[in-house]
Amino acid sequence: MKVRFWGVRGSLPVPGPRTERYGGNTSCVEVRSAAGTRIIIDAGTGIRRLGKDLMREEFESGNGTAHLLISHTHWDHIQGLPFFSPLHQKGNQLYVYARRRDDVHLRAVFASQTDDPYFPISIEQAKAGISFRELADSAAFEIADVHVTCTRLNHPYVATAYRLAADGASVAYVSDTAPFSDILFENQYIAQPPSLRASLPEGDRAKLRAMRDGVVRLCEGADLVIYDTMFTPDDYYRMPHYGHSRPSDALDVCRHAGARRLALFHHAPERSDAEVDAILAETRSQALGSRLSLDITAAYEGFDLDLGSRGSI
Repeated sequence: MKVRFWGVRGSLPVPGPRTERYGGNTSCVEVRSAAGTRIIIDAGTGIRRLGKDLMREEFESGNGTAHLLISHTHWDHIQGLPFFSPLHQKGNQLYVYARRRDDVHLRAVFASQTDDPYFPISIEQAKAGISFRELADSAAFEIADVHVTCTRLNHPYVATAYRLAADGASVAYVSDTAPFSDILFENQYIAQPPSLRASLPEGDRAKLRAMRDGVVRLCEGADLVIYDTMFTPDDYYRMPHYGHSRPSDALDVCRHAGARRLALFHHAPERSDAEVDAILAETRSQALGSRLSLDITAAYEGFDLDLGSRGSI
């Protein structure tokens, strides 16, 4: 199983000299099994370059099939999809998976982003075939030779984490989520930061414990965990209601899950390459200081990893 990062930023794309090494595109990760099953996780602006790359293969002639797992439909995780070149080639097939919403069908969510006057080509005019599958929080299913499992995350309007297993290896994608301690997100946006010293109701604490247990199980023994580490401790103190984690939260989950490798992900748009370097160094130091045996890296565009029968990490 091969993993490649095409976009690693959160919130919005930030090209420029301060982001050259890690990249400025928003979230998109490609996973390909040894048998050739192609799964894309999230459709931030990184999916545009991925689409161009795919058009040099079977997608150019309209014989390509891809599966797209969406963590949630906030803008930075879907904004690249209208620019995904394989959508505009007849014969290609795209299967889109995301959490079931109570208020609107998944297809309508994606159709709305290309409605007039926002985009000149509607989803109905896409030449490729597009199919949608709505998922429950604890869904488990097969995509050809890849086994996919899901669990719920702690994020405004809810996000989904995915685990993909194939070729004797597994990767867990955990973005976006807040820690499972101070604030519970359900189907709402919280406008003001709550007091982090306030005691949560027992019902909320129970939901957060269950959510965290689900994430730990999802990451259990994973060869690679890709985790939302958008916030520093200071960021989290100021903006806990934004629904993002710190590197220490990722270390805690990986410790309890017995994961092998951690990729820091969803870098804040204002974070320079040098600042990401410093966060990576501090995270490695924290792991060493707590005697946590974990290979830690910071995700960057173009980063490739071979897992399982096609290689090792």
